[in-house]
Amino acid sequence: MERREFVRAAVVAGMGAGALGAKAMAQAAVKTSNEFYQLRKYALRNGPQTALTQGYFERALIPALGRLGMAPVGAFKLDVGPETPTYYVLIRSTDAAALAGLDARLGADEEYVKAAAGFRDAPATAPAYERAERTLLGAFTGWPKLTVPKLVDGKLPKRIFQLRTYESPSQAAHARKVAMFNEAEIGIFVRTGLTPVFFAETLAGTRMPSLTYMLTFADTAELTAKWAAFGADTAWKELSRKPGNTDAEIVSNISNLYLSPLACSEV
Repeated sequence: MERREFVRAAVVAGMGAGALGAKAMAQAAVKTSNEFYQLRKYALRNGPQTALTQGYFERALIPALGRLGMAPVGAFKLDVGPETPTYYVLIRSTDAAALAGLDARLGADEEYVKAAAGFRDAPATAPAYERAERTLLGAFTGWPKLTVPKLVDGKLPKRIFQLRTYESPSQAAHARKVAMFNEAEIGIFVRTGLTPVFFAETLAGTRMPSLTYMLTFADTAELTAKWAAFGADTAWKELSRKPGNTDAEIVSNISNLYLSPLACSEV
């Protein structure tokens, strides 16, 4: 077994079947053309933490991830959601083990360690953040790679993002919801004008089983109009009302967050 495959398998085995589930373990353990994502959440306190964290993203984390071949990196501020201020970072890779061991790889990068000074080693009396969380995600087969908004005059356009997470009451219900997306729902999204960034299921994290996807819009007016078109679509109505596909059967909770990109975001 090649070292890269051995490391990946070891990481997945270390996570355990309880965290991943058999299907997700198989997906993460083998080489695949689908991407993996690490979604980082930084819960902050109003005040110096916000500027310190943005500076860390811009001068330390994003450049280091670029050196590791993980660009483009998304960095976002939570605008509408239960906990503000909160920042999110979206990191992509074709290797699940590289994401699972990312902190160790960053710690071995001398340039990163130097640039992260003040954030990475913040004292307990003045912490850089209140709490940080990591979620490991595996891209859907129906949308295997991250899609970045197109440049306008060499720059990313003004945009907002919607980050939605669907929790399911059982692994079977979760698998059915993922199948709905892969078999039909993603196609309806695109046809009705919704613009996806990624679709992925949770491989390791909290509140499992779950899936998360991100959409992007020019503004809230476009968001409202595009969702109205989706909700009125005949194919969507037929799909969502089919026995076994209703939210009451396969979705137990939905998280809906509105984000805006930070100045340093590459997504």
